[in-house]
Amino acid sequence: MTIVSENGSETIKSAAAASVGAGVGGAGGATAGVLELAAQGGVTALSASAVIGVGAVAGGVLGFLGYKLYRHLTKPKS
Repeated sequence: MTIVSENGSETIKSAAAASVGAGVGGAGGATAGVLELAAQGGVTALSASAVIGVGAVAGGVLGFLGYKLYRHLTKPKS
């Protein structure tokens, strides 16, 4: 008895990889945003938020593409 089809399982794994990547990218962006605020002093919250958002998006994309590359490399040759 399967609850999720093979295609659905791949979609779930891809979404999980992108979510983890976005979390890591958001944390990296937050660090860069905090460093930017400390270095510049007068930076607006909007620019710090933009840095965090860009980091999250970049991390999500890299996580998703990394998972797809992993799946491609580990796929059995038929």
